[in-house]
Amino acid sequence: MTFDAVAYKTTTRQQWEDAAEAWHRWGPTLEQWLGAATAAMLDAAGVGRGSRVLDVAGGAGGQSMTAARRTGPEGGVVVTDISPTILSYAQRAADESGLRQVTTYEVDGEEIGSRWSGEFDAAISRLGLIYFPDRARALRGIRSSLREGGRFAAIVYSTADRNAFFSVPVALIRSRAGLAAPLPGQPGPFSLGEPASARDALRDAGFRDVRVETMDAPLLLPSAADCVRFERESFGALHQMLSGVEQDERERIWADIESALQQYETGAGFVGPCELHVISGSR
Repeated sequence: MTFDAVAYKTTTRQQWEDAAEAWHRWGPTLEQWLGAATAAMLDAAGVGRGSRVLDVAGGAGGQSMTAARRTGPEGGVVVTDISPTILSYAQRAADESGLRQVTTYEVDGEEIGSRWSGEFDAAISRLGLIYFPDRARALRGIRSSLREGGRFAAIVYSTADRNAFFSVPVALIRSRAGLAAPLPGQPGPFSLGEPASARDALRDAGFRDVRVETMDAPLLLPSAADCVRFERESFGALHQMLSGVEQDERERIWADIESALQQYETGAGFVGPCELHVISGSR
């Protein structure tokens, strides 16, 4: 079947509208899991006191709050996302934390270049870049939003074999739902998994001084059942893949996913294999 980018964006927006509350509720787990990579991303983007930062596909804004604490009130963080509901959680978190330097905008990540030009010292994206249908356009727009010398950094998954906590459910759902794997260039969780692909994507968009830092980031939870609950409640992409499956079969699939993930349970709890790249470049 031909990939329909318009339909994909429509369903992606809806999946994040539906998953927004759960993604926010699982915030502490997300920050524990992604905290070290987030710090590395902000370092790679050069975020510091007084920085003006653009957060692309920022979701509920955990990384945005961390960035805002770095910038202080002298700087600012603009959080964008395609989902207005998930942005409402980011704005609420900023307001409750007294981070007045955070503002939110409902903007498609591929439209960044038509919205801002040369205004930001840094741009970031945490697990968002991999899901853009026209990633090249998004990257060109992000680059143009930066001042000369400004830096962009993003967190992306490495290859599927290094991310079993996610690739096991994806593979099982894809098999049972009769879905083909994404073709090269199409969006998907592991679409920038190869370091060479990540480097090429940034260089082709005009970024200089491109770097890739690989980090081990295991997902630590009490059990495989907790991992399934986390993914079932907040990973909208999995629900998008299951949309054509009858409800009874969905329940059987989730049960089989839990069984498959039990191999990663240890005496200390569930240790889900996850490897991330922090990719970065300068304008």
